[in-house]
Formats: sequence, structure tokens, C-alpha cells
Amino acid sequence: MSPVTRDPGVDGGAGPRVVAIGGGHGLAATLRAVRTYTDRVTAIVSVADDGGSSGRLRELLHIIPPGDLRKCLIALAEPGSPLATAFDYRFDQEELAGHALGNLVLAGLMDASGDPVSALDEACRLLGVRGRVLPSSTEPVVLKADAACGEVTGQVAVNGTDHILRVSLVPADPPAPEAAVAALVEADQIVLGPGSLFTSVLAAVAVPQILEAVNTSSAQRVYLCNLRPQDTETAGYDVARHVSALLAHGVEVDRVVCDSSGIAVGATPVPVVDVPLAKANGLAHDPARLAQTLADLLG
Repeated sequence: MSPVTRDPGVDGGAGPRVVAIGGGHGLAATLRAVRTYTDRVTAIVSVADDGGSSGRLRELLHIIPPGDLRKCLIALAEPGSPLATAFDYRFDQEELAGHALGNLVLAGLMDASGDPVSALDEACRLLGVRGRVLPSSTEPVVLKADAACGEVTGQVAVNGTDHILRVSLVPADPPAPEAAVAALVEADQIVLGPGSLFTSVLAAVAVPQILEAVNTSSAQRVYLCNLRPQDTETAGYDVARHVSALLAHGVEVDRVVCDSSGIAVGATPVPVVDVPLAKANGLAHDPARLAQTLADLLG
């Protein structure tokens, strides 16, 4: 893979326009890979989180949860940035116990500005982020699942549920940032995942404007599958069942990327790229291998 030529042109960078969608550690792993073959990357992050520090700040300040946004900012920040390292520092004293510094900074920026997009743009500037981090919706949403056990409400609860049939949001049609929709329309490549299928990936594309933009974009749409089934959410799933869940939610993809050393593939209706992607410990995607695979798909 050839290195990207750094040329801050009128659009702010060099390389293909890549949009990555999801949440949590999975999306951060994709961003660490993508930033090595392009400067023009946009993260679109689920805002359904209702647990931990994010849930507490969301409830207290009535803002979108900052935790997954923080992870993505750190992933796109200049490597070795002291501020990015500090953003991940988690307090353990009294009222601050459990809060990451970055969550508090983002909460303050959002609360002061009243606009999560401008708050995130300012955080990008502070951290020297290469690209942009945007929420899937500018308002907090509640994730709801229809499962074999009945209706389950809240991301934390859904994450602990098996035999999920469908997820949706409350409200059903929350506003998506115009910048997120524009990034999808103009993208050369859209990468969904990895990460929790229902509570991260599908929670992000459950925003109707985001789903429509993904499906109508002329970009190459890639689903990056988890390295293994996730207890309890996708226990027993193979790659084909992941794809079936995407299709059941109206998400269309052109390619599926997976590593069958930890998950069976099955019969999928879209082409599968099956390559070694795991780190030596087998627990996470190797950024260099992932970058090579995604860049090669663009030709």
C-alpha cells in the first residue's frame, strides 16, 4: 500500500473520501486503519449509549452521550498526542468516579455551545484530528429491540439480549447532521463496523436520513464483520447471519470483509473478502492489515 501524500488541498486533505459508521471500540479500530490511507475520513457515531459515564452525562445535561465520540476522536488524533492520552484518563474519586476526562470536555463543549456538531469540530481542532467526527443524530435517542423475549428498551439492556429480531429508535426519525448526510453522499467508500451489530452499527444507521444516504450513495459500501460472535447479542451468528440482519434493516452493502479464523462465513448474497485481519492475540483487528484490505478494495 502506497503512503498517502499529505497535501492539505481545498477539501482539507488527500486520498479517497471514506465514511466509517458504528460506535465504540469497533469504529475506533476502523478509524485507526482508515487514517493511514486517507486524510479525508468522517466518522458517523451512534448516540444511543445509556450506560456508564456517557449515560450519566446524557441524563444530567440532556446531551448526546459523549463516550463513543471520545473514542473516535482519540483514534483520529495525532499519534502520541498528550491531550488525546488525557482524554482517555478516567477519574476514580468521589463525584467524578467513572468519568473520562474527554467525556467531561465534550459534555462542556456541547452544553456551552448548544450544538454537538460545532462542539465536536472544536474538539477535533484541539486534538489535531485528521478528518471529522459526527453524531448519527444531533439529539439523544433510545434504542429499542424486538426480541424473542419481547420488547427491550435501552442500549445496555439490548446489548444483553439474544435472539434480537429488529432494532429501532425513539424518536423514530431523529435529526441527522447535514454534514453527515453530505459526507455519505460524497463518499468514495463507506465502512460499517466492526462492533456490536445491533447496538452500534444498526443503532447508527437506524436514523432514517443516515440509512437513506448510505443506500443512495454511489460509494463502495463495505461491511466489516466482527472477528467472532458477540455474547449475548450475536451468539451463534456466522457472517451470513450478520448480513441477513443488515438486509432486514434495509442496509445494502457491496462487499463483506471478514476473518474466518474466528467466525464461520456461511452463504451470503454479497461478495465476501476473507483475509487474516486479527492481531496476534486474536482479540482485535490489526490496523495495518485492515488498512491494506480496505485500501485494496478501492483499487
